[in-house]
Amino acid sequence: MLNKKSIEDLNVSGKRVLVRCDFNVPMNDKGEITDDRRIRSALPTIEYIMKNGGKAIVMSHFGRPKGEPNPKYTLEPIAKRLSELLNKEVIFAKDDVVVSDKTKEIVDNMKESDVVLLENTRFRKEEEKNGEEFAKQLASLGELFVNDAFGTAHRAHASNVGLSSQLPSASGYLVKKEIEVMGKAMSNPERPFVAILGGAKVSDKIGVIENFLDKVDSLLIGGGMAYTFLKAQGLEIGKSLVEDDKLDLAKELIQKAKEKNVNLILPVDIVVASEFNNEAQFKTVSIDNIPEDMMGLDIGEKTIEGFSKVIKEAKTILWNGPMGVFEMPNFAKGTNAIAKAMSEAEGITIVGGGDSAAAVEQTGLDSKMTHISTGGGASLEFFEGKILPGIAAIDNK
Repeated sequence: MLNKKSIEDLNVSGKRVLVRCDFNVPMNDKGEITDDRRIRSALPTIEYIMKNGGKAIVMSHFGRPKGEPNPKYTLEPIAKRLSELLNKEVIFAKDDVVVSDKTKEIVDNMKESDVVLLENTRFRKEEEKNGEEFAKQLASLGELFVNDAFGTAHRAHASNVGLSSQLPSASGYLVKKEIEVMGKAMSNPERPFVAILGGAKVSDKIGVIENFLDKVDSLLIGGGMAYTFLKAQGLEIGKSLVEDDKLDLAKELIQKAKEKNVNLILPVDIVVASEFNNEAQFKTVSIDNIPEDMMGLDIGEKTIEGFSKVIKEAKTILWNGPMGVFEMPNFAKGTNAIAKAMSEAEGITIVGGGDSAAAVEQTGLDSKMTHISTGGGASLEFFEGKILPGIAAIDNK
């Protein structure tokens, strides 16, 4: 287990505390936030600082402004939403260079329990390069640093890794929970330990599969990546998504699973359609009977039944990647069924960010999961067994 300082190891009273959050939330064309889960996830850390008489200087990136100021990517709407959620006015430091004399003045005038939100850290090109000068400018605003942005933990940026080298640092509640829950699953899981992998490509998940083969009892594979495995076994997959250059690798992984006594389970039936379209004609076929002119867009009923049985018998369940094209209602059944099976399982259920998190929210079953990771890319790298620079940089206990 990573033995990192957490926010409770710091004395925040009367101190200016820089908090790195991940407020990279989806917005519509009118600049309205359509899903504020990432903002809500940061509340416990910010509230702890307020309650203990600290001054919270919150920062985040948003979108891809390419290292220069762009009003389209301002954090102003996020300041508004954060004010509503905290029930307290959050002062927005509107500043194209993020840290100028104007912002320093706002910070100097803070009282205990005040909250200031800085402008988008990616308005500065040094942010993504972990530029020391920018890290120092940010550090000049505070006395302590709390990293609560798991979503960017796999990137070494000025506002996470850079700041950790400038100020005494600790993890916030969200990062602490991510490390604890996922760390325990990966290092000392209750068994049976089952991982469910979906999504489009095998190539995105090679490292994850290889790491899981040393840890899990069963590995369930659905989504677009399943067709590469099915074709590797000599099956006709029609017009389904496939990575022909990964067929040998798929064969190797199937072989490795056998050698390690991991139960690698592929779909036995799938839902096929004539085209990639919710209105297309569709039907369920066995994997031995995939028509040449059709494509697989979801897992079928028998596969759902088989997968659900394995999930419900497990003690630790980890899911990353949808089972089909869940954005289209006709092909969301498999993904929704996995969410349902996990919500009914008695074991520890962990959903690894990105599309799987979105899918679980779509079903309204998010409150039934032990943990939904806030970082897609970060949780993938964590599952691969990689060291996340944003976490590694936090002070040890």
